[in-house]
Amino acid sequence: MVCAMNRTSHLPSRRKFLVTSSAATFAAASQSLARSARFVASSSPRTRVFVASSAPNGILAYDWNPQTADLTPVGVAASVPKVAWIAFSPGREFVYSASELDQFEGKPAGEVASFRLADGNLTPLSARNSASVGTCHVAVDHTGQMLLAADYSGASAASFRIREGKLSEPVWTEHYTVHGPNPDRQSTAHAHFASFSPDNRFAYINDLGGDSIHIYKPDPATAQMTSAGIYHGAPGSGARTLHFHPNGHTAYCMNELASTVDVLEWHKADGSLTLVTRIDLLPADYHGPTRGCDTVIARDGTFVYFANRDDNFLYSFRADFHSGALTPIARSSCGGKTPRNFALDPTERWMLVANQDSNWISIFARDPATGKLAEAGRNVDALAPMCILFS
Repeated sequence: MVCAMNRTSHLPSRRKFLVTSSAATFAAASQSLARSARFVASSSPRTRVFVASSAPNGILAYDWNPQTADLTPVGVAASVPKVAWIAFSPGREFVYSASELDQFEGKPAGEVASFRLADGNLTPLSARNSASVGTCHVAVDHTGQMLLAADYSGASAASFRIREGKLSEPVWTEHYTVHGPNPDRQSTAHAHFASFSPDNRFAYINDLGGDSIHIYKPDPATAQMTSAGIYHGAPGSGARTLHFHPNGHTAYCMNELASTVDVLEWHKADGSLTLVTRIDLLPADYHGPTRGCDTVIARDGTFVYFANRDDNFLYSFRADFHSGALTPIARSSCGGKTPRNFALDPTERWMLVANQDSNWISIFARDPATGKLAEAGRNVDALAPMCILFS
């Protein structure tokens, strides 16, 4: 069923977001949150942040100060091209990247790479071909022994063994062939996102082109994958991402092409997913191109956020912890064009948004008690930002 949401919220004009008109609001929020944070003076507040970029120098480094919300450019952390996603190992010793290439090392495939993280710096360890072209996402299992990669343009997925941060050659690959009814975006399958269940017993590949989520049983020791079923979304919806709620049985599937979210029940026994309800993210008066994008869940599971492109907004929800049910709070500005990814900082008092087509990261104050995001924020330059990773 479709859950009818309150569509009366309207986004502020992008002009209202400009630093010249929002500096006072942002400064006031910064001072208030800094006072309430009660940071320990003896500890350094700075955190290294890595930003994936689809430019030639694909991983950028910044320093983040949660007391002042200053995001300071440090330089290029790794010169790998067209990075669409970056992910940590469970212990945060290693970083893994997906490069959305048409060719790597003479083969028609994207690149999957690994790096050692030490003292805020990345040292290259390995680089491998994925199963096919357009590698857009990687995910590490909870033991840190295997990595999954999704190839958007190549309609494929691959797995890799991990040993001391280094990647093997692909162990398992699969090419998907089912496609949906949208002639512009679903002429072929499009593997878009990889994830592991909370107990690490199941793995999932979202297929945007096939309106489905493929379910597998992974073997972390060998990186082999065995098919365990499939979840079918609404035709033409475009299943883009999958995120699990901390309650251990709810998951949210962002549907890019329909700008909807499938609230799913995750069944621990067999890894299957069943639809509980479907949420429409769009305002009633919006009739243009639209692409749902990503999901952020607060650590305690109390609040859930979704990003939408083209109409360019964030949508905040309060979540019932036990059921995972969502109640809308408000739509708000994403601060720019095409929010590709967004993330809460470690204090969860700030939301950072990678606005790909604006070439900047937008920073918003967040009230942890109410979950509300400030309407005005600050922009920091970042060339074609795709993914934000706090160390």
